[in-house]
Amino acid sequence: MKFELTEEQIGIVRAVREFCQKEFKPELALELDKKEEYPLELYKNAAKLGFTNMFFPQEYGGQGLGLLETCLVIEEMCRADSSLGVAISSANFGSEFIAALGTKEQKEKYLPPICKGDWISAACFTEPNVSGSDITKMETTATKYGNEWWINGTKTFITNATIADFMVVLTQTDTKVRPTYRGETLFVVDKGTQGLETTKLHNKMGIRCSVTGEIKFDNVKVADTNIIGELNRGFYYSMEFFDKTRIGVAAQALGMAQGAWEIAFKYSKQREAFGQPLLQHELIGCGLAETITKIEAARWLTYRAAWLVDAGKMDPMATAMAKQYASRVAMEATDFAIQVLGGYGYLGEYRVERYHRDAKITEIYEGTSEIQKLTILKYLLRKF
Repeated sequence: MKFELTEEQIGIVRAVREFCQKEFKPELALELDKKEEYPLELYKNAAKLGFTNMFFPQEYGGQGLGLLETCLVIEEMCRADSSLGVAISSANFGSEFIAALGTKEQKEKYLPPICKGDWISAACFTEPNVSGSDITKMETTATKYGNEWWINGTKTFITNATIADFMVVLTQTDTKVRPTYRGETLFVVDKGTQGLETTKLHNKMGIRCSVTGEIKFDNVKVADTNIIGELNRGFYYSMEFFDKTRIGVAAQALGMAQGAWEIAFKYSKQREAFGQPLLQHELIGCGLAETITKIEAARWLTYRAAWLVDAGKMDPMATAMAKQYASRVAMEATDFAIQVLGGYGYLGEYRVERYHRDAKITEIYEGTSEIQKLTILKYLLRKF
């Protein structure tokens, strides 16, 4: 496959880089990390420039572009700052369901405010007693009473839980069907709906300015018009959703790795030890060379996976490879960056320790690295 970025895509990268250089202040990121506070104004500013709505249809205020362009934005933002990049690029998480499967009424209600940056969304899958990587059975149920569905249950580790204006929730609507995943349905639920309670989770290892929380549904009443797609097809929609969003996580990891590497490379040229720059010491110089090689390999795995989606050739194995490898490279690159900076790398103001803390989540959410390896193995067994 011959592949290179178009002039338009290169222009997007330049525009995002310019925005980040202007708006992503290191002191702001440090402050928000300590306060565990979401960068709302930055999100709104990014949305005004179209950076948060790349793949949404133009008729609703989006750019009408593809997943690759979305990944370029995510990568560049996370390169500039790992925490701010994740927070801003995850603001519309879950809205993809509305764009792909929503009715005309749902799209008209939810997509324009998302594209403008007026609203934030969330998607609810993980439950306290069910692994986030296993969505084959939901303890959260939606039961039909007359013309209403009553949703009951708890979702945890939900991105944007306490700040979302609406959320997409995966529920069990048929508790008797076997296998159980054939009875799951997606609903959209608005903030402020009676019976909906959100709680913020504190003291996370990383991505602290990206809000994570728990959501409880206590007889939350919704109608048929809140169903996204078809009844009892939620599992299948969710699996396809993850096949795409995992590429976005790979882009997050890729940006973090690149950003930390650049800090370490610049430092190694300026800092001297034993009469010469660190870069000229073989272990440091060769380590940086090896790291950037891995980053470049992760980049092309990620770009290829996104390109396949945009070309209508989505490959779950390519997605799994991109996420698993990019997240591992992010951990290795950020760890090595700390080592290059030595004692300074351990201090918050030099940023690489936060890149490292933030990178860890990319090995966990949207399907753990272990799940990605199992997915790769499953498809290998089909091929060989």
